[in-house]
Amino acid sequence: MERRRSFPDVLAGSLFVLIGGAFAVGSLGYELGTPLRMGPAYFPLLVGAILAALGLAIVVKGLIAGEVPAFGPVPWRAVAAIVTAVLFFGFTVQGLGFVPASFVTALLTTLASARVRPLPALAVAAGLTVAATLIFVVGLQLRVPLWGSWLPF
Repeated sequence: MERRRSFPDVLAGSLFVLIGGAFAVGSLGYELGTPLRMGPAYFPLLVGAILAALGLAIVVKGLIAGEVPAFGPVPWRAVAAIVTAVLFFGFTVQGLGFVPASFVTALLTTLASARVRPLPALAVAAGLTVAATLIFVVGLQLRVPLWGSWLPF
């Protein structure tokens, strides 16, 4: 039995290896630091290495496993909701503040599914906002205002 190779997987994996490798090599010109005191090269090196490793796994899968059945139609509603949510957060986090921007962003992402009801969507958005605030603002001490200057209070 002959195995057919998956050209799209090999191509996509190769691109991941190329981009990840470029980030990893580009980061070598900066100070690496340690895991507790990361330098400017630490994060790009780590992400580049992970991306290259995932790309290599995709290439191997494409060479060994062969063709994969085609996916169904593109879920345009989900794509639009997620892209809108990310753009909303990026453009409003400074003006609205972290808490309101996170809450609305989480709420916008629930629009990706037609099956989500309003009450669970509000509960998920509230939970994600609390978790994100605890992780990024309290834990990692991200310097972003909790409540922005666009708000009257």
